[in-house]
Amino acid sequence: MDKTLLSLVQSILNDMDSEPVNSISDSIEAGQIASVIEDTYYNLISARTIPEHKELIKLVSLSDNTRPTHFEYVGKVIEFLRYNVSLNGGVEYREIKFIEPEDFLKRNSSGSSNTMLVTDVHAGTNLVIGTSSMPSVYTSFDDEHIVMDSYVSTLESTLQASKTQAYGTVLPAFTISDAFEIDIDEVLIPYLLAESKSVCFSLFKAGSDPKVEQSARRLKSYMQNDMYRTKKANKRPNYGRL
Repeated sequence: MDKTLLSLVQSILNDMDSEPVNSISDSIEAGQIASVIEDTYYNLISARTIPEHKELIKLVSLSDNTRPTHFEYVGKVIEFLRYNVSLNGGVEYREIKFIEPEDFLKRNSSGSSNTMLVTDVHAGTNLVIGTSSMPSVYTSFDDEHIVMDSYVSTLESTLQASKTQAYGTVLPAFTISDAFEIDIDEVLIPYLLAESKSVCFSLFKAGSDPKVEQSARRLKSYMQNDMYRTKKANKRPNYGRL
């Protein structure tokens, strides 16, 4: 199925018995439908995990020696994070565990001489960061920046983005243009189309179509079982049993 935004708009216009268009900009109605598709798309990807949107991520270092352990999230959701903690130029990745901000602050101690004070990006609150060991934990105080607990100041002036390994979800942008290709697997396109069509009938035709509603429900059930390209076993709760 064609994944361009124009093709979906044309399909919905046809089913609504509306004037056909060659471009989204040809009519106000086409633009309204494109906006509905965008809203439906974000509702879809926000309510469930889309395998296609998971990928390896490179963090962005602030590259600021007054905040040597700070990185930016850059709109990504992280599932795991590792850092190359080798002290001799080798490769030794260690998982950096996430801890809650309160626990991060409790770990902070100025009792050691191998520390420095770092100010928080927004509040200006002092954070105690270690200067003689590689990081082991991280947190975030604003959901925009990652703060790791320590670095080796004699080895590097700041922690390096090139030494990170992260995996998580990247939420793609949506552009209202004719050639824009919607960034979801082909198996999800029929569901997106059916849900968008249902909303359009409700908004612009003063009522839903029973067959469209039936199709949307059927496709929702189907896509839950067929999102991954590699077949995965059904996961069941073990209720604490090993």
